[in-house]
Amino acid sequence: MRQLKGKTKETSKQKKERKKEFVENKQRVFSVVLPTLAAIAALIAAYVYIKTRPKAVDF
Repeated sequence: MRQLKGKTKETSKQKKERKKEFVENKQRVFSVVLPTLAAIAALIAAYVYIKTRPKAVDF
């Protein structure tokens, strides 16, 4: 049979697998990426706080 140019038709099984992978990737964003970004933001905030607080003056 002759191969047609363009995108191949995906079966319903392939479509379900693709949608399942998309949902898993979306969940992975919330379980991995966002906590990592929050930790980095907290470290930056702590660094800025420590560097900008007034120095203790001993007499």
